[in-house]
Amino acid sequence: MCPRSAPCSTTAGRVSVDDSWNNHRRKRPQANSPNEKKIRVLGNRKMAKQAQSFFLEEWLRSISGSSNNSASVHSSSSSAQAIIQAWADLRDSLQNQSFHTHHLQALKTLANSQTSLFVADPQAKLLVTILSSPNLSLPQASYPLFFRLLYIWVRKSSRLTAAVVNSAVEVLLHLFSRQFDSDKCPLFFSEGILLLGSLSFQTSASEKSKKVCLELLSRLLEEEYRSIFLSDELTSSVLAGTGYALSSSVTVYFENIVDILFGIWGKDDGPSGSLSHGLMMLHLFEWVLSNFFNLQSLEQIDLVREILDNVKPTHVSFAVVMAAGGVLRALNGSGSSGFMKLRNSAEKRIEIVGRDLVSRIKGFDYSGNEPRNSLLLQSIALALARSGSISHQTSLLECLASALLTEIFPLHRIYNKVLKLLQGSWQGYEIDEVKAHLNSVIFKEAGAIAGVFCNQYTSSNEDSQTKVENLVWHFCQDVYSWHRKVAFLLQGREDELVREIEKIAESAFLMVVVFALAVTKCRLDSRTNQETKLQISVRILVSFSCMEYFRRMRLPEYMDTIRAVVVSVQENESACVSFVESIPSYDDLTNKHGWFNLPKVAYLWSTDEVQTARILFYMRVIPTCVEQLPAYVFRKMVAPTMFLYMGHPNGKVARYSHSMFVAFMSSGKDTNQDERVQLKEQLVFYYIQRSLEGYPGITPFEGMTSGVAALVRHLPAGSPSIFYCIHCLAEKANSLCSVVSTRETDLWKNWEGELEPAKKVLDLLLRLLSLVDIQVLPSLMKLLAQEIVQLPAEGQNTILNQLYQHVAESDDVTRKPTFVSWLQSLSYLCAQGTRKTSSTFVGEALSRL
Repeated sequence: MCPRSAPCSTTAGRVSVDDSWNNHRRKRPQANSPNEKKIRVLGNRKMAKQAQSFFLEEWLRSISGSSNNSASVHSSSSSAQAIIQAWADLRDSLQNQSFHTHHLQALKTLANSQTSLFVADPQAKLLVTILSSPNLSLPQASYPLFFRLLYIWVRKSSRLTAAVVNSAVEVLLHLFSRQFDSDKCPLFFSEGILLLGSLSFQTSASEKSKKVCLELLSRLLEEEYRSIFLSDELTSSVLAGTGYALSSSVTVYFENIVDILFGIWGKDDGPSGSLSHGLMMLHLFEWVLSNFFNLQSLEQIDLVREILDNVKPTHVSFAVVMAAGGVLRALNGSGSSGFMKLRNSAEKRIEIVGRDLVSRIKGFDYSGNEPRNSLLLQSIALALARSGSISHQTSLLECLASALLTEIFPLHRIYNKVLKLLQGSWQGYEIDEVKAHLNSVIFKEAGAIAGVFCNQYTSSNEDSQTKVENLVWHFCQDVYSWHRKVAFLLQGREDELVREIEKIAESAFLMVVVFALAVTKCRLDSRTNQETKLQISVRILVSFSCMEYFRRMRLPEYMDTIRAVVVSVQENESACVSFVESIPSYDDLTNKHGWFNLPKVAYLWSTDEVQTARILFYMRVIPTCVEQLPAYVFRKMVAPTMFLYMGHPNGKVARYSHSMFVAFMSSGKDTNQDERVQLKEQLVFYYIQRSLEGYPGITPFEGMTSGVAALVRHLPAGSPSIFYCIHCLAEKANSLCSVVSTRETDLWKNWEGELEPAKKVLDLLLRLLSLVDIQVLPSLMKLLAQEIVQLPAEGQNTILNQLYQHVAESDDVTRKPTFVSWLQSLSYLCAQGTRKTSSTFVGEALSRL
């Protein structure tokens, strides 16, 4: 939950890539869509899982993703007895006017129990008295602990005694007015700022005390900025104290505090900006504005608007953007339709920063951005993702595209570094760098950022849409090229590194799918001309082919997109040709062409899994549009690849190649294209050779069976190709049978073991009896008879039994009489057992049919 005094915002929460996409909670391209609401609910649930916190700094650390990076010093707990004893020790310290090591330990015991600890007014008075005692020499390490305990008192007490509050303020004024050493512990200042801010936020404090606190806090921010932002834990405390101060009823220091805060990261000797700092700023302003909305503090709301409208040159852009994002998040979570001037100011400020960034970058570079631009891109992306709905701006669309393709999915930088290391002295890539990115906030927000990106895209004009489409499609082609190289070169060497890189690429694939679906819904409608629709459809298919290797899950969005674009492509010849011509050439598939410049690297196409996944995509899609594909294009672009992958050792890949052959043989039924028929005849010769040379072993029998059945059904009657096919099958059956001795009677009876492949080929020939045309049938029966009579008696009996059953079940009145006569002659021949004269006898028997 958000810290007390500010209700949680109900706008889009933080969603990880796995949550948002594995569970299909993705944002659709429409604003305020049902899926957006799911994302928001998920974010709220995540916030609700946090134990109710009274401490703003803890909430800021948690919601900004910093809680895992910095262990809190106040996370442990002590027993009730230990807490009682600690208070007793502190009373003894005051009574005896001495402070020893065990008294410091008592402070630590209490501070470490802040979750369960309650500090009442008498105990707070004890702490204030010790701090103000002139006779006690307190160690420097004790001050942050005293401040922490007083902070617990302020945040957990429902009603504070004004006298104790004013006394505490006086003590703090005295302490911070002293001349402290320049090397004072940063924790002293961060805890002091936290306490000062919380006191200024209390209604029980007098206006004078609040002003004292705010003035001190401003001075500490301005003077101690070098040390108080050294870690996320220190930063969260300082920002929380600042947030309390900004929420104070005294507004005289409001603009000054914001001015100091916005400029801290821009100082030469100031802290370096980071995304975690930016996220704390975003949620800090969300918290502050939520307070203003709840209390209807119109004066402070107007101050925020004026600050956003009048940003100074000294203000750091990423901090301003995050603050504006926090304002929008609070507005969207308030449920109010008012405050339009404030909303416009916040949106305009983000747009101005985005426009300036786009003009400064001047182009798109995968190799990366300057650190300042990189942080600003990430800040804009996260601010938009966490703030909820925002009006469309072209500059924001371009910023989001650049952030996604270079910062959230920095694949080019990773691939480029790996390839450079491979060309030099490979000492291993720092895999922790990739893992750190996988665990980063910006990567975990990829789903939400992609949703905002799609929303901005759908609201853009056609020129802007085309520009970002081209960026995404080129990104897909580049990822294919980069990953193909890296995965092949690191295979067996750095498998863990490849797996980690692929996790980033898998998320990039999800982004591409969501974006492509938005494109289809936005551009493949009646408002878009046919030529543009076809061009977009083809580019989506080509992009999907490049990213196919990273498709590791079932996605309804993926299938919806495929269906939408295939409908366009399969009805248009030029689009179909354009898609097919994007297939890598045979030469590209089988040769490395210089991109492996390392010694002792041999390229084998069948081990290139990235390339194989892409070809599989083509083999699934092309059959849907093969009717529109001219024969010359199939011959040039498809056939070489189809025959190459028939020899792939992966059975699934080989089966798709056979399916491609079946689709082409089955095409053109409604047309009389001599060129297509001629190509079919030509392809059969190589198809049979390629299939049988890999059988058994590589060629999947089911694939070959479907191919043979297709060519028999769809080639013209009496085609020489069909004769060639059945002759080759008969020869293959004979060669497979010849490897088993005729004395192996058990094998021949059951056709098991080494005979199983031969039995499958013979079964295929038997099935062809019902499929081949009448012109081919006599030749097939003769070949089968010649093969059967050469088998041992045990093998003959099995085949003859199958033939008897086949003839008995046949309802083909034209062929059945011929089958009966032929089977009687064949049975007689087998019974004679005269193998030497079998060929002559069969010829004479067939001549009588």
